[in-house]
Amino acid sequence: MPNRNAVFVIDVARNPCNPVHPAAARKLLYHGKAAVFRQYPFTIILKQKWIERPKPLRIKIDPGAKFTGLALVSDTNIVWAAELEHRGFAIREALTSRRQQRRSRRHRKTRYRSPRFLNRRRQKGWLPPSLMSRVLNIQTWVSRLCKLAPVSAISQELVKFDIQKMMNPEITGTEYQRGELLGYEIRQYLLEKFKHTCVYCQATDKPFNLDHFHPKSKGGSDRVSNLVLSCVGCNEAKSNKLPAEFLSDRPDLLLKLNKQRKQPLADAAAVNATRWKLKQVLESSNLPIELGSGGLTKYNRQRLNITKSHWTDAACVGTSTPNSLNITGYQPLIIKAMGRGDRQMTKPDKYGFPRTSPKLRQKAFFGFQTGDIVKAVVTKGKKIGTYIGRVAVRKTGSFNIKTNTDTIQGISYKYCRHLHKSDGYAYSFGEIISPKISQPKLKPEPEPKPKMLRFKGFEGQQLSLF
Repeated sequence: MPNRNAVFVIDVARNPCNPVHPAAARKLLYHGKAAVFRQYPFTIILKQKWIERPKPLRIKIDPGAKFTGLALVSDTNIVWAAELEHRGFAIREALTSRRQQRRSRRHRKTRYRSPRFLNRRRQKGWLPPSLMSRVLNIQTWVSRLCKLAPVSAISQELVKFDIQKMMNPEITGTEYQRGELLGYEIRQYLLEKFKHTCVYCQATDKPFNLDHFHPKSKGGSDRVSNLVLSCVGCNEAKSNKLPAEFLSDRPDLLLKLNKQRKQPLADAAAVNATRWKLKQVLESSNLPIELGSGGLTKYNRQRLNITKSHWTDAACVGTSTPNSLNITGYQPLIIKAMGRGDRQMTKPDKYGFPRTSPKLRQKAFFGFQTGDIVKAVVTKGKKIGTYIGRVAVRKTGSFNIKTNTDTIQGISYKYCRHLHKSDGYAYSFGEIISPKISQPKLKPEPEPKPKMLRFKGFEGQQLSLF
């Protein structure tokens, strides 16, 4: 099935023009009227100035703790879509490891030092680096899209998970307890937590109920830690049985669920902490911003009969969603935040002692830098073939190329050529949305007619043998 993702176009003055169909972009490149400007997202630059006024587009954003959906939407259709994968939790783990190593080193090297935390003040609106990286990733891609497409407005889903209500449903204040999105946000959180899967039978293609793991009739509460996803069949079979009674023949599953349902609400906390900061950052683009709720996004998606994913949720954010959206044939660009390296000179062991020699200050060798996306066409040797992926450079000129499936080691720089310079992100493509083709109903074959034989003396008459 052909890909319907639009190709970005800029003119000779680098002003954004109307995105075009891939077939039109191929014709412009073939006739020499344009050249490739950028590989990810694919952009061409015209060799003359564009006169026509471009049609305005809207960026729609569905922010999340691990993934953020991005979509460029016109008044009638989707133009471009992507899913941005954040590295906030990796940053948190790296900072935790660094803190532990520093604390251990100070304990070994310094007999006593007075605390310094009392004279350190954080600026107003400060966020931890693990959370701020999510905001900056989205800001980076919004600014990039504004340079490549005629963007005139932004839509952001401003969802809020009521963590206090999740942990303590008996909190006083009727108005605080019964918000408009209370039931939906808890359900949405559980769907994300258990990955749209029944915890008892692992079914994924059935309607789900919110099941009280410890039944309310036997002392269970409405806390989110006591709620799990269950399909209708398992919910009816469990009824008001205790977990130990219902899962008596599956003790491993009982132990797993007891750990999983009590996990901290890290994802919900990350979304809550960054939503207003993201709005503040987006306002600096001087574009009108539309705010939409999570319930409205789900309503639009169900109204348009669209499958759920991060980029389709983004396309359904806000009241500006068109009355019809055709997602068939679109293939989202998968963007993964990788970082730009670090300033750490040596790699430590688990005790904090250096285990490698200090790295060189030089980052580029033979015109290549770690993180560049290259294409290597090896014509001789044991590794003959074509490889496309991120490169890890070495001073010797023998590089490693990480493809989608494997890491190829020992590729000479002479076989490599640039496809995309390192910008802190890795790129791949998701699955193309195919149309739902209903199988044609086969007509029943007609019953065979009885065989007829003609005999002499019976002209004009037929005798059936069956």
